[in-house]
Order: sequence, then C-alpha cells, then structure tokens
Amino acid sequence: MRYEEKQFPLKDGSILTIRSAEKNDAACMTEYVKITAGETPYLLRNPDEIHLSQEEEEAFVQKNVDDPNSLLLISFVDGHHAGNASFSPVGPFRRYQHRCEIGIALYQKDTGRGIGRILLTELLQKTAEAGFKQAELCVAAANTKAIHLYESVGFQEYGRLEHSMKYDDGSYAADIFMVKRLNGQD
Repeated sequence: MRYEEKQFPLKDGSILTIRSAEKNDAACMTEYVKITAGETPYLLRNPDEIHLSQEEEEAFVQKNVDDPNSLLLISFVDGHHAGNASFSPVGPFRRYQHRCEIGIALYQKDTGRGIGRILLTELLQKTAEAGFKQAELCVAAANTKAIHLYESVGFQEYGRLEHSMKYDDGSYAADIFMVKRLNGQD
C-alpha cells in the first residue's frame, strides 16, 4: 500500500515528514533497526541478532508497497530519519482478515516530541481505510510511555504474558497485548 507524503509541524518548530518507505530506504532502515534495538530493552531483538542484507530489506519494503493490506511508513524530522510504523494482516485466513498488527519504533532522541502520536494516528487511519476492523499490538509492560500513547488513541489491554522476553542478564519482562476496534466496531 502506498501513502502519499505529508508534512506535520512539531511543537518545537521542526517539520515531520511521513511517507511510504521505498526500496532506496533499505540501507537507512536496516541501520535504524540495529540502532533502535540497542537503544531500548523494549524491542524484540538485540542488535547482534539483526542480519538483514540490503536485498532482504529491499524485498521487505517492496512487499509492503505491493500489498494492498500492508503499509510501511518512514518518518523524517527536518531531513533526519526519526522512525518507522507499519501494519500488516495478522494472517492469511478468512477468519483473521479483519485483524492487523501494528508496529512502531522511534530513535530515542525523537521520542517525546509527538512523532509517535502522529505516526500512529496516520497509520490507524490507513488501517481503517484498508477495511480492517481490529488493530493489535504487543508492548513491553515496562514501556509505560508507549502504553499511555496507545491508550490515548483507543487501544485497550486484552492480556498480559509474563516472562515473554528473557534478557541476556537472565531477567524477564512481560508483554501486554493491546487491541483497538476500528470502523465503529464493538
């Protein structure tokens, strides 16, 4: 799915630009995944677990462009890459066709600026336009800022999985499963 480029003013006077990711973004997106994975304990992978080739990232981006039920957004603040957001179907089966998964992450230097809210709002609008009835995500239980953001746009906690992630130091973290009903669904 494609998303036409839009610009949004941020509180600090910076300009946020959001557009569909393109194949030529693959290198910066691979670097982004590695850096953000190292900046926070809330993402699924450690930086050393990311082994995407340029070709694999390009194929991933192109799949999202070609698939009418998936979208990969990339954002820039005054020209520098700030983060990504995406949605994709939960699964290929008819009984799941009403559900989509949401993913979003920002560089830590860009959190707290309103970028996540704008990205999420734009993404949710596109999920509804694509005909999905339910958006879903998992968030680390300790990531209270993200949870607050998700709740503020209508996500609700549907469950918690204790010991979902195990860190290298042997400690564990819980994940929270959150859902937002779309298109006026109950």
